[in-house]
Amino acid sequence: MSLHQDMPVVIAGGGIGGLAMALTCHQLGIQAVVLESVRKLQPLGVGINLQPNAVRELEELGLRDELDQIGVATQAYNMYSKHGGLIWGEPRGLAAGYKWPQFSVHRGELQMLLYRAAVERLGAEAIRTGSPVVSYEHTKTGVRVSFGRDGNRHTIEGDVLIGADGLNSAVRAQMYPHEGDPIWGGAVLRRAVTKAEPFLDGATMVLCGHGRTKMVSYPISPINPATGEATINWISMNAYDLDDRSTAADYAAEANVEDFLHLYDGWSFAWHDDIEQLIRGAERIYEYPMVDRAPLPRWTDRNATLMGDAAHVMYPVGSNGASQAIVDARKLGRAFLDHGIGANALQAYEAEMRPLTEKMILRNRTAGPDHVMEIVEQRCGGDFDDIDEVMSLAERQEFAAGYKSVAGFAIAELNASDPIIPPGAQISGPR
Repeated sequence: MSLHQDMPVVIAGGGIGGLAMALTCHQLGIQAVVLESVRKLQPLGVGINLQPNAVRELEELGLRDELDQIGVATQAYNMYSKHGGLIWGEPRGLAAGYKWPQFSVHRGELQMLLYRAAVERLGAEAIRTGSPVVSYEHTKTGVRVSFGRDGNRHTIEGDVLIGADGLNSAVRAQMYPHEGDPIWGGAVLRRAVTKAEPFLDGATMVLCGHGRTKMVSYPISPINPATGEATINWISMNAYDLDDRSTAADYAAEANVEDFLHLYDGWSFAWHDDIEQLIRGAERIYEYPMVDRAPLPRWTDRNATLMGDAAHVMYPVGSNGASQAIVDARKLGRAFLDHGIGANALQAYEAEMRPLTEKMILRNRTAGPDHVMEIVEQRCGGDFDDIDEVMSLAERQEFAAGYKSVAGFAIAELNASDPIIPPGAQISGPR
């Protein structure tokens, strides 16, 4: 069965990146359809951060007011040693001088916000749930995409196919059939949200620990005036020997608190009075291996390309996975504007974005923004009276600025940059 014989843009995946791509197409006057594997989108997941470069793009899509309602404008970013000493603290978002805030938000709430906007603007028929992309083939004018489940397969033809279908992308798998599983680096993440009284100013992201054992936490909701509580997102990162594959076996396991809570015995959490209560207060703790994939030599196969995690899944240490997917969508939209909907646009997009994200993948493996915590641990075991005697202010400043530059949200450069998509710009003609 064939549907929509001439759809300009076919998007595989209805996650944050795919929905941002659909909204960008609508803004440009381009017809698009999203093929999403799950039968019903639900607000699943835990907290994520949106950097100012991504918030800018969501604001350009008219979603800033809704972001204010579902998230927290992050004000500061603090890193502590396991003994509670402050290693590094800096303002974030508007407080740092950006023109746009940084937001901490529940991933599922953000996805549902984008989904509602896409349904309203493109129409419900443009978001096809229960429709996993299976394969694609090239045609004289574009691509033919096969989607659906066994016994209920369909095809759709389009000018281009955009693989926004995540870590285990079917589009990427067709381009690289022998790539294999994602690469496990030895760390396991336990992630959850807990209703609790907010810490510090109620808008600070904190990291505590070092390279092998680390706790990250930040609020992702406004304070409930009736209870005085907010939704607190937290992540326990624990490293294991690479040959212990049992710790990396399950992407959907529920964690056992007793497997990791003891790793924090004797630690001082300067930002929270009772870390055990925060951890045990979660309704469910998700556990999965921290993985990435090696950078690809190309993202584009004629009229098909990749974006978001399908193109560049990376360790979640820089708070830029979702942000980069949103920026990808906007850069693709700009390429359509400049080059038309076709292979030339996909090649231009890849030429700009692939080298940048390759740097991020490799940097996150060895020297993400929190690597200063490991440096301090190595130099003094995390025990110090004066951090400047362990790691100079200039060294810490250089490290923080270097990562922002690689990730594309250096303050001066972002503030001075022109919009990716000029206001009011549209593709001419009916496309």
